[in-house]
Amino acid sequence: MDSTWTEGLVNVVDVEATCWAGSQPPGEVSEIIEIGLTVVDLDAGERLARHRILVKPARSLVSEFCTELTGLTQHEVDQGVTFAEACRLLAAEHHAGTRPWASWGDYDRHQFTRQCQAARTPYPFGRRHTNAKAVFTQAHGLRRRPGMAQALEIAGRRLEGRHHRGEDDAWNIAALVLHLFARGLWPAGTVPSGSADRSAVPGGSRARASRCGEGRI
Repeated sequence: MDSTWTEGLVNVVDVEATCWAGSQPPGEVSEIIEIGLTVVDLDAGERLARHRILVKPARSLVSEFCTELTGLTQHEVDQGVTFAEACRLLAAEHHAGTRPWASWGDYDRHQFTRQCQAARTPYPFGRRHTNAKAVFTQAHGLRRRPGMAQALEIAGRRLEGRHHRGEDDAWNIAALVLHLFARGLWPAGTVPSGSADRSAVPGGSRARASRCGEGRI
C-alpha cells in the first residue's frame, strides 16, 4: 500500500486569484496567483508545515483591488512559477495526487479544475477532497455556511496572519480542521488511520472574476 495512504496526513489548501472590484477587463480571466498549503497530522492534532507557491498569471494582471485585498502585487507574482509548474510542485513535493486534502468550500477545487482544463495541465489532486466549510456548518448546526473568519470566532480561535493571504488562510483553515477532528466531527473516510510519516513533509483565496475572497469573510 502507498505510504501516502497510511501516513495520516491531510493537505489543507487555499488559493488566491486575480480579481476585480467590478467586471473583469476584456480578455482577462481569473487565475490563481498564490497557493497556500498547510500539512495537518490529524492523529497528533498538529499543523506540521506551511507552504506558499506564488504563481505568475498568464492571462490577467493583478488589479489595485486585488492588491488591497490580498496584499499581492504584480511585481511579486511576476517572480512566481507558471501554473503548470505549480501543479507539478504540488504533485511532486506535496503528494497532492495521493494525500487527502481539504479546503474552505469548493471554490479552490473548482478553480483548479477550470484552470487545468484551460491550460491543458494535469490536475494535481486526488479524489479525496473534503469541503471543510460544509463539515463545520453541519457540525455546529448552522443555518448558513460561515466564512473562515466567522468560523474561527465560533470555534473560539483567533485569526492568525492576514486574511485573504493564501498561506495564512490555509494555516487558519487547518486549525478549524483540527477543531473538528478533536471533537470527532471530521468525516471518518477522509483520512485513513495509520502512523504519521513526517519524513514525507518537505521543508517548508477565495477569489472570483469580480469578487475575491467570496465565502471567507
